[in-house]
Amino acid sequence: MSGATIIDGKAVAGALRAQVAEGVSDFVRAHDRPPGLATVLVGDDPGSAVYVAGKQRACAEVGMVAFDHRPSSDISEADLRSLIAELNADPAVSGIIVQLPLPEHLDGTLITGLVDAAKDVDGLTPLSTGLLALGREGLRPCTPLGVIELLRSVGAVIAGAEAVVIGRSNLFGKPMAQLLLAENATVTVCHSRTRDLAGVCARADILIAATGRPRMVEADWVKPGAIVIDVGITRLESGLVGDVDFDAVREVAGAITPVPGGVGPMTIACLLRNTLLAARAQAAARV
Repeated sequence: MSGATIIDGKAVAGALRAQVAEGVSDFVRAHDRPPGLATVLVGDDPGSAVYVAGKQRACAEVGMVAFDHRPSSDISEADLRSLIAELNADPAVSGIIVQLPLPEHLDGTLITGLVDAAKDVDGLTPLSTGLLALGREGLRPCTPLGVIELLRSVGAVIAGAEAVVIGRSNLFGKPMAQLLLAENATVTVCHSRTRDLAGVCARADILIAATGRPRMVEADWVKPGAIVIDVGITRLESGLVGDVDFDAVREVAGAITPVPGGVGPMTIACLLRNTLLAARAQAAARV
């Protein structure tokens, strides 16, 4: 059996949630109210409803208040704009999430961009994206943040490391690369036009896969001893699998995340931390 360390995302996320819960208790004592997270779910997409329910349960577990908004799928853009403006102005709301995807008649990028950057706990508005690119203080996307925490949990030396990110999405790949750059890694972003993808990946000290292509990353793509983070998740007849051929790659890697139980639990844990950070910053701004 391989000596690769299996990175336990559930354990790391659990420790982070405990820290957030303690921070929420301190916040309540100082301000006589808890942080609040507002979720906006347009329509009745069952997958999105499951995600939102999970976020609301997580809020309750750490002592936060969840504000649940579920407008119908035929809501007009004007009415949705009005709802977000109300949430931006509500001092009880520390963070706002517009659950994507939205119905076809609504522009998800435009609507998400209406969220006040101070409450953008997903870190996805154009202003938050710009602050990240400039290295300025701001709220960062939750899943890339979770990856950084997982790397730290196994003592990864990110500064100076050669890091390869497979995937260039606005939701993950691009902000992941920016966070790695902020940690002084040397970063390569790969995509469908990358030449010799396997060869590029095989140079990486840190390899992060986020393509949604099951078991794409094979053992010969991985540098011996590298840290492999699998962000992908696909449901096959055999169960949930990631972008990495886990059984083969664990024989080569120094550390690897499983699917499920790796990156997934970190996303909500980092969302909770972002909401607490947002609440603290807003309280300080009111003083």
